Amino acid sequence: MSHLSRDLSRRLLLGTAAAPAAALIHPAAAQQAPPRDYGRGAPPMRYPDADIVALDPKRFTARLGNSAIRRVWTGMGWAEGPAWHATGRFLVWSDIPNDECLRLTEEDLHVSRRFRSPSGYSNGNTFDREGRQIACRHFHRDVVRYEPEGGLTVLAARGPDGPFNAPNDVVVHPADGGIWFTDPGYGALMDYEGNRLPEAATSPRPLIKEAVYRIDPASGAVAKVTDAPYKPNGLCFSPDYRTLYVADTGLSHYPEAKSIVWAFGVDGTGLRDPRTFCSMEMDGRTGMADGIRCDESGNLWVGAGWVGDGYDGVHVFAPDGQRIGLIRLPEICANLCFGGTRRNRLFMTAGQSLYMVPVETRGAHFC
Repeated sequence: MSHLSRDLSRRLLLGTAAAPAAALIHPAAAQQAPPRDYGRGAPPMRYPDADIVALDPKRFTARLGNSAIRRVWTGMGWAEGPAWHATGRFLVWSDIPNDECLRLTEEDLHVSRRFRSPSGYSNGNTFDREGRQIACRHFHRDVVRYEPEGGLTVLAARGPDGPFNAPNDVVVHPADGGIWFTDPGYGALMDYEGNRLPEAATSPRPLIKEAVYRIDPASGAVAKVTDAPYKPNGLCFSPDYRTLYVADTGLSHYPEAKSIVWAFGVDGTGLRDPRTFCSMEMDGRTGMADGIRCDESGNLWVGAGWVGDGYDGVHVFAPDGQRIGLIRLPEICANLCFGGTRRNRLFMTAGQSLYMVPVETRGAHFC
């Protein structure tokens, strides 16, 4: 997701300032320690990490008592789109405003800048069944695949309603290789993170209605599978691929929108039975979900923010939609993924930084 509008940020900040202090902080969040230093020279973190909060200890079993949140890289403009390459044992993610992708290697956590530069102001990334990187490019308003020999293939630049606004996040269905992606249009609203449309100054809606799409792996045909969310953002499949979750950040531009994560039944190459899976409201405060991933138990891990301390970070929801855990970060968490050889390291792109924490679960999928 791109930066939200300044008006929304002001509304959230003013709302936070006006609310009674007791209503602003979750009981677990009240245990917040003084601001911590995430730098390399910081003193050791006392276990357990107070910023990994089990709201429901019986169900949030992924929390480890002797692991700590670590900032492994910082200095970016807006970090997004982490994806793990299982064979290469590296993480790729986007720094959208700086028009580049970065790479972190597993063996020593070394970070290479300008892994892809320019990147087309790319946002979401994933890898297909052959290990090829697929990226959503804001500037070019398309979805592309990077080929092993170094070439680039444009997979989709327009849908049935015309050219895209600015594709945002993308996942691949392993059974048939279908590529599913969202187009909320944030990259078309500002040059800072893409290619601003002239209409952006007067309308929150870019070229076409925001929607979720699927690229057929055999024919390359692009189908619109739903436009129910106001601004569909992050998306992921359940472990059994029978459910598609979609984060809706429409509240950034549509006052009537709700800050929720949708759940759709997957019906072959389409979707059915839309419903609200969870609300992002917590203790009277409403932020927004962005990137999302499922673990092997079906819990949904949600990058969230735009509220402040005690809310910004990762919210974990059980399969029934109940919030069971929090990972509090000092920055807005835009996206996340599970990585590492055993898929038990949670990587979080948040504001200007990349964070990592070991967890006692595994990602349901490889990226």
